[in-house]
Amino acid sequence: MIQNKIRVSELIICLTLFEVGSTTLFLMGAEAKQDAWIAMLIGAFLGLFLLFLHLALHRQDPTLDLFRLFRRYMGKYLGTLMNLLFIGYFTYESSRNLRDFGELTVMTLLNQTSIWIIMLITLLVIANTTRYEPRVFFLTCMLLFPVVVTGYLVIAIFIPATGLIHFQFMLPMLENGIKPALNAAIPEIVTFPFGQTVLFLVFYPMTTKGRNLPRAVIIAYISVALFLTGFNQMSIYVLGPVLAANLTLPLLETVQLIQLPEVFERMDALFILVLFLGLGIKLNAFYIGAVIGLERITGISHKKWVLPIGGVIFALAFLSPTYTHHIEVGRGDAVKYWWPFFQFVLPLLLFIVVLIRKRKKKA
Repeated sequence: MIQNKIRVSELIICLTLFEVGSTTLFLMGAEAKQDAWIAMLIGAFLGLFLLFLHLALHRQDPTLDLFRLFRRYMGKYLGTLMNLLFIGYFTYESSRNLRDFGELTVMTLLNQTSIWIIMLITLLVIANTTRYEPRVFFLTCMLLFPVVVTGYLVIAIFIPATGLIHFQFMLPMLENGIKPALNAAIPEIVTFPFGQTVLFLVFYPMTTKGRNLPRAVIIAYISVALFLTGFNQMSIYVLGPVLAANLTLPLLETVQLIQLPEVFERMDALFILVLFLGLGIKLNAFYIGAVIGLERITGISHKKWVLPIGGVIFALAFLSPTYTHHIEVGRGDAVKYWWPFFQFVLPLLLFIVVLIRKRKKKA
């Protein structure tokens, strides 16, 4: 059984890398055009309330993770059903990151290699990390954190330094009012990436110092939200709202425009590196969440679930026949109708049940 403890600092770094993850792969709030930054801030603000809900739920019984909370307060059968739903959610999210990883590799590096080979090798590497205790994954995040930070910092410095920024693309602000920004933020940006913090209800009980946890998590969340808002808008500053919205990988196209002869000639390679790391961390985190859930339900060690869940993840990654369909499903039906159920509805329902049962117990 998983019992190892992690430090708050380790969890915060993992949360930071997880939230960044694959987000920079896309242009968030493209429908709002030059007001995408407003849509991002609205999405982050509403996502903060989801985070408050998750932390409040954790605070009710800090020793229990998401799966154990459902089993204790909703009973054996209903709790198990809820756990299976979350395992399915985590598994599918992991498969989506695997498909993104494979498609990105084919588009940028290995265009003559079959995508299934790339995805299989990636999954085997991730599975090897998953079979160990979660602490190994968190320590890996600590090791990779300086690389990711340095990569994004270099990009953030050289894009404006090479004169690519055009602030006129930010105007006119709120040309069509606030409605386009609201429509772009709700529910898409709220659910991806900000609402995905629901996964960390699995990891919060593993921390060694629970009292420092809520404040640290909130500070990290706000910092990441501001970072993502700035980087998301950078593509618009460089390419313009229309062109950026119609490109498959707008930030990659932006980075490729950086030209420093005889100094940095392939800045896109640096961006692809940090993007690969973000995708791998997100894939791994959801993978771990799924196998821990099965361990909680069955009592069988999570190590024995690594290969079966890995097989499911690999199969689900091929559900969409094309990458376009994959994006349409992930950023269409999933973010609008499926993910709010796991990120808001079920946690809120569980929170209400916990409060009711605690009141009855006191009475």
